[in-house]
Amino acid sequence: MSNPNLFSKQYLLTAGPTPLPPRVLSIASEPILYHRAPAFVDIYERVLANLPRVFQTSNQVLVFGSSGSGGMESAAANLIVPGDNVIVASCGKFGQRWAQLAEAFGANLHHLEFEWGTPVDPAAIGNKLDEIDGPVKAVFTTFSETSTGVLNDVKAINEIVTAAGSILVVDAVSGLGAANLPQDEWGIDVVVAGSQKALMCPPGLGFASVSPKALEIAAQNPGRRFYFDWEKTAKGQAKGNSPFTPAVSLFMALDVALNMILEEEGLENVFARHAVLAKAARAGIKAIGLERFGPDNPDANVVTAAWLPEEIEGAKVPGRMRDVYGVTIAGGQDHLKGKIARIAHCGYFGGFDIITALTALEMALRDLGFDVTPGSGAGAAEQVFAEHGSVPQPA
Repeated sequence: MSNPNLFSKQYLLTAGPTPLPPRVLSIASEPILYHRAPAFVDIYERVLANLPRVFQTSNQVLVFGSSGSGGMESAAANLIVPGDNVIVASCGKFGQRWAQLAEAFGANLHHLEFEWGTPVDPAAIGNKLDEIDGPVKAVFTTFSETSTGVLNDVKAINEIVTAAGSILVVDAVSGLGAANLPQDEWGIDVVVAGSQKALMCPPGLGFASVSPKALEIAAQNPGRRFYFDWEKTAKGQAKGNSPFTPAVSLFMALDVALNMILEEEGLENVFARHAVLAKAARAGIKAIGLERFGPDNPDANVVTAAWLPEEIEGAKVPGRMRDVYGVTIAGGQDHLKGKIARIAHCGYFGGFDIITALTALEMALRDLGFDVTPGSGAGAAEQVFAEHGSVPQPA
């Protein structure tokens, strides 16, 4: 029997890919432009000029046709020479990806693993830096750990790392554009990200904002990369000439999205909207009777994760929300599968998206045997919006 909801309205509340504004969808479907023609070169140069404003940096932001993981791999490929001491500080699945990349590129890996749902401890990184014999080239960590919703204090981490003479590389794939990360103000050498989360674009573009210091380190160790070579990409972009065929339609989409973020809504207002949405999501899960997964950090405005009740089959919650109510959220990953649910609010999300997600979560929980008062989660979210004075909406 076919799924009766196959063609019903669907709501996407995952942390990537995220929903796209209609204007972004529309422009991405327009006829392909020749990437050397003036019409596209104008778009290309405008995107390259606007991206540093989102990263809050004077660096050139390097763009690759890839997922956010491609941006991460570019950092490993350009910085790691086999045998280099590197530290990876992880507190979830995507932090562990740094460790996998470090091993793939032959680093002498020192992996600090923190319990999932617990932030990285900056002091522990400092202790590890003191323990290691010889220089540590780089420390790799995550800003917003998408698998748990935890936000790490990368400002404090960077102060410790730079004082030790190393550089910090930050995965901001889900956090960029949702939580404040002023790269230059905090002095972070490398920040990588992707297009498919808070930047409100389809998957397919990876970014690396690289400081002059990090570019110099990479240039001293050529080889072992080609497509992801920072120097090659930086030289091409500086001339307005991509070294490889760019993802033309994605650049067109990103051009529209960046204008919405920077000019129509404003970056500070984007951060403020994410903060209110996250506060409403946290209030909603508490009112439903669920315990938040991870620390109570008001700056963790990308994903809200909640423990699922032990008395029900938690693994069925996301599927029931999707298949019966048309609302897609993410469950837990690896050892947290069936134990937590994750509601995202990074990107093209407004207040009514949160109310919808909380309502569907209530209904799925009730269907599976959990005692929940109808409307409790939505009512708590509405109260947050009332206190805020309006229901937040993107531009």
